[in-house]
Amino acid sequence: MANHLELIQELQQLDKVPSLERLRAAQKRRTQQLKRWAVYEKEMQNKKRKADRKGRNANGYQHAEAKRRVSFAASVALLEASARNDPDEVRYLLKNNVSPDLCNEDGLTALHQCCIDNYEEMVKILLDRGACVNAQDNELWTPLHAAATCGHAVLVKTLIAHGADLLAVNSDGNMPYDLCEDDPTLDIIETAMANRGITQEMINETRASTERRMLGDIQELVRLGDEVNQQDSQGATLLHIVAANGYMQAAELLLEGGARMDLRDSDGWQPLHAAACWGQMHVAELLVSHGASLNAKTFLEETPIDLCEDEEFRTILLDLKHKHDIIMKSQLKHKTSLCRRTSSAGSRGKVVRRASLSDRHNLCRKEYETEAIVWRGGREEEEEKEDKEKEPDQENIQVLHVTSLQPQWFGPVRQNTRASAYKQ
Repeated sequence: MANHLELIQELQQLDKVPSLERLRAAQKRRTQQLKRWAVYEKEMQNKKRKADRKGRNANGYQHAEAKRRVSFAASVALLEASARNDPDEVRYLLKNNVSPDLCNEDGLTALHQCCIDNYEEMVKILLDRGACVNAQDNELWTPLHAAATCGHAVLVKTLIAHGADLLAVNSDGNMPYDLCEDDPTLDIIETAMANRGITQEMINETRASTERRMLGDIQELVRLGDEVNQQDSQGATLLHIVAANGYMQAAELLLEGGARMDLRDSDGWQPLHAAACWGQMHVAELLVSHGASLNAKTFLEETPIDLCEDEEFRTILLDLKHKHDIIMKSQLKHKTSLCRRTSSAGSRGKVVRRASLSDRHNLCRKEYETEAIVWRGGREEEEEKEDKEKEPDQENIQVLHVTSLQPQWFGPVRQNTRASAYKQ
């Protein structure tokens, strides 16, 4: 076999020869390569046999050596056996005191997985061994949510017979019947709801219970004077959670308690990004009215409008941005005019009279009224008002000017989990 230098020289020569000759040379080198590999493989097999013979003792038995064995956590073994639909393995694990409610990092139990995959026998085994029929994953999905979504009618019957909660609400605010698109399966769920005496009032009450609990917690937090801007390990705050879930009253309470809208989580999301991503229109409007920026970008350069997938909501956000730009342009124009008047005293001298406290209060109030007109869409009224106020007084007055849409709130917000997002 040629060495490297010989091959380099041969390549230089092959550049000058016809294609057919280059092909034959390549075939020759490939044949040599295969022969060399065969020799190497034979040598390795001989070495292995010699090592095996040395490893045997005088009685012909192999030395007992400590062998490494790969071991898995019980939860991994149970979930893997369930995903393979291996009843014998699952029975063996449960018989050896492995809990049927063990879950993975997403909170998914074996019962969840079997309801997704429609393994009827496995579901019965797990339930008979005491698996929690109302176990919730990280997004608060129960096995009944999974079975209903997939339209597995038999599993839905089985879960209901074992006491599955028909009013369980996941992180998106959906109950099992909300997610069911299969008519026969939906009939089973609705019949069971009627048999249990579930009314629309009970449904509404259950849906609102999560927000009520969070509202109570926030009220207690504010009453005790605790920090409402605490961030969790992913940087999310209470305002992020509230925005993602669309909890209007909780959002108002947090803003009154000093929740900041500019705090970012580990992905660079502000609360307005969460509201836009999850389609929470009313909360988004509230945040914008309090000064949240529609131009704020995540670490991936995404604005709240970029994250909004609902076209109707997207149109509303674009309209809000347009109104916001009008207000900011008007305020910038007003501020520029004030600066020009105060800096060019000229013949009037450089004496500046400060406005009284009541004057400043009236100005702030007047600006809020002006902003309210613009937010309601009364752009013509705004322009007319500006024309009337263009002529300044003869006296040069320096006043406190408010440039924000609404009073800004300062202080950090606490939240529980993110996203997949901040849904509770």
